[in-house]
Amino acid sequence: MPNPASNHRDLALDDIPADPPIRFAEQALLGAIILEPLRIKTLGPLGPEHFSLAMHGALFAAMSALTPPAPEIHTREPVWITALLDHARPHARGLTASYLHTLTDACPNPSHAPAYAQMILANRARLTIRSAAERLVQSASDPGLPNPAAHVLDRADAVTALLDDLAGLFPSHPGSLPRTVLPPPPTRDTETGTDAAGEEQLLLSTAAARPACLPEMRWLRPEDFTVPLHGVLYRCMASLAYRGDPVDAVTVLWEAQHHGLLASGTTAREVLDMLATPAGSPEHWGEQILQRALLHHAHTTGLHIHAFTDDPANTLHQLITGSRRALADLGAVRARWQHATRPAAARQPRPQPAPASRAGPPAPRPATPAGSSRASR
Repeated sequence: MPNPASNHRDLALDDIPADPPIRFAEQALLGAIILEPLRIKTLGPLGPEHFSLAMHGALFAAMSALTPPAPEIHTREPVWITALLDHARPHARGLTASYLHTLTDACPNPSHAPAYAQMILANRARLTIRSAAERLVQSASDPGLPNPAAHVLDRADAVTALLDDLAGLFPSHPGSLPRTVLPPPPTRDTETGTDAAGEEQLLLSTAAARPACLPEMRWLRPEDFTVPLHGVLYRCMASLAYRGDPVDAVTVLWEAQHHGLLASGTTAREVLDMLATPAGSPEHWGEQILQRALLHHAHTTGLHIHAFTDDPANTLHQLITGSRRALADLGAVRARWQHATRPAAARQPRPQPAPASRAGPPAPRPATPAGSSRASR
């Protein structure tokens, strides 16, 4: 009956979550080794740390540390079970002899032990990818990092290296991409704070006053801006610069009219006022905007990978493939960030070697003795 002294209702039997499939795979594997101890030599890189339950890990550690008995002794005497209990109980207080019998009953076929081991390894790999994705999300949303872009890219490299290692352990197979419904991207306002809109406006006004920088700032895209209005104005400036037209507040306003900006409720005076207060350098403000876009994409990538790991319908191969696709989207923004932040000397195009001159008379061909070709026959 409900407890009147508590605001929480008592848990019913239906409220207890069912054991996940990995629990039965672990029981089947341990039962296979109890029934046929020599099966432990066929399990590959499986270790105690790969099990979801501490008691299962302690029991597998005992199995790995002990020498399996000879088959003829194992069939006559319970020396294997006794040795396992004595070795594992100090690390798993709840382990009993009856639970070992439960494990043997849970094993359909001891010869399938390698398949059970692959299931356990795949589950641990899924949890490892999830932890790496969580660290990526945390670093991308931490405003207190001294160098957030470098830290986030290190986290992304760690996820990439993890996926490469797992792809080598688990052979790929043909299959579809993950069908997981991905969460929406995080709101830019909650990520960037209150300085984003002001810095974007400073970029626009400074670039309008000093437009010579625009051809060199192709690494910045309109979609990098947190305010869509600012992105449209930057696209107007970039279009004017690309065509070689003059760039100032008035020409940008005229171009914005052609982009339909004034029809959306923004007035001409608001655009002119937005472009009237230049300060600093456009490159500096552009890097700030691009860094925020990089962190936003990293945050979104981490959330997508985490969603893949939470979907039990995804095989490990689908999980690795989907995660690599998500990281590839981040890699496009990363390439632009690296281009924007590398030293100015490295941005200069390498001088091409001058083509060889064709002026002057052709070089004389060496004389061939007459009839030499015929004489050689």
